[in-house]
Amino acid sequence: MSGIPEAVESARKYGIKIIPGVEISTMFSPRGDSEVKEPVHILAYYSSIGPSRFEELDKFLSNIRDGRFLRAQNIVLKLNKLKLPLKWEHVCRIAGKGVAPGRLHVARAMVEAGYVENLRQAFARYLFDGGPAYATGSEPLAEEAIKMICHTGGVAVLAHPWALKNPIPIIRGLKEAGLHGMEVYKSDGRLAAYSDLADAYGLLKIGGSDYHGRGGHNESELGSVNLPVLVLHDFLMVARPIWCNAIREILECYAEEPSDSNLATITRFGRTRIFKGGSPLSFGQDLIDHCLPLWLSSQEMENAGFEAIKLKLSNVSDSHEGIQVLIETK
Repeated sequence: MSGIPEAVESARKYGIKIIPGVEISTMFSPRGDSEVKEPVHILAYYSSIGPSRFEELDKFLSNIRDGRFLRAQNIVLKLNKLKLPLKWEHVCRIAGKGVAPGRLHVARAMVEAGYVENLRQAFARYLFDGGPAYATGSEPLAEEAIKMICHTGGVAVLAHPWALKNPIPIIRGLKEAGLHGMEVYKSDGRLAAYSDLADAYGLLKIGGSDYHGRGGHNESELGSVNLPVLVLHDFLMVARPIWCNAIREILECYAEEPSDSNLATITRFGRTRIFKGGSPLSFGQDLIDHCLPLWLSSQEMENAGFEAIKLKLSNVSDSHEGIQVLIETK
């Protein structure tokens, strides 16, 4: 999620609203059958202030990232056994410093090394799920990921269910774990069968391009999915109360303990920057006057819980002497 602040900053220039999110690779294991597992991708959507309990979510994601390093190494080893002497250093260079390599990075290295003609060929021949060079990492169970998303104030959505081998038991099990919705819309429109499944299990219906930069005919172009306005409306009707609770929890933590770390949680994804030096500001009142209207509607701000927080925040004034907060409003 480290790219979100940059995305928010870039989108602001073009009047685009960014909803922070992350796609989590998980595994689903049917009850009583630990040997039969299937890869499942879960989308997590958060408010503009980000997830509550950020440290817990970051640790959860860090464990997955660590597993991705081992997974990529295993993929390279399998390619080497298939007489493709791809270098691990090559993959890491493409991924970038500190970035956990994924299949796309391996595929790009394969193209550069001349082992395949393009990214699509790399996936079609070697890297597809279950392919000769495919490997799993330390993916959590799908139910665990959904519970973590719910625990940290996010909306959990099943990505591209049409890619699943046996979607019905997976959707049923994930609904029981707290799943909020599933993708139904693709670049070629709504898929009736999955729309019916969403209705059957009381799930939100959304969609996306699933663009990963692989290229080829098997991937939709970025922004190619047009969601009906009512779909966004239904999504926000479910998401807003969840996000409001998360925002309230984050602000309560800061009101109770106005520390630098709690302040950083508030400013992590928002249009707020912190500068050392200068005259001290009334942090609490500044957040009330400038930030809350960016995060909440007028009706949401009138909630009794937020009224109590505003009272607490108004008394947070001099605990950060020598630090300025700049609120970007444009």
